[in-house]
Amino acid sequence: MSNSVRHGERVAVYVISVAAELSGMHPQTLRQYDRAGLVSPNRSAGRSRLYSVADVEALLHIQELASLVINLAGIRKILELENVVATLEAKVAELGGKKR
Repeated sequence: MSNSVRHGERVAVYVISVAAELSGMHPQTLRQYDRAGLVSPNRSAGRSRLYSVADVEALLHIQELASLVINLAGIRKILELENVVATLEAKVAELGGKKR
């Protein structure tokens, strides 16, 4: 796994079999989540999926939501809303740090 791919702040280091083992899911489930847009692993030059630690954490979060019997569309919406909240919290923190 020395052929890591940098993408922003994420470093993809795990092939699908390792990411599946770390998340306790079947590799096919990871492929399904990728196709559904719930997680977007980087790709190697040969188009193999490469998962970062952040991707594995996202998979565990998705698994947690799925255990609450939320379907993939619902999970997608929850993830979108969580991203909006995180963006707004960052903006509030940024504005709170500015002096007038």
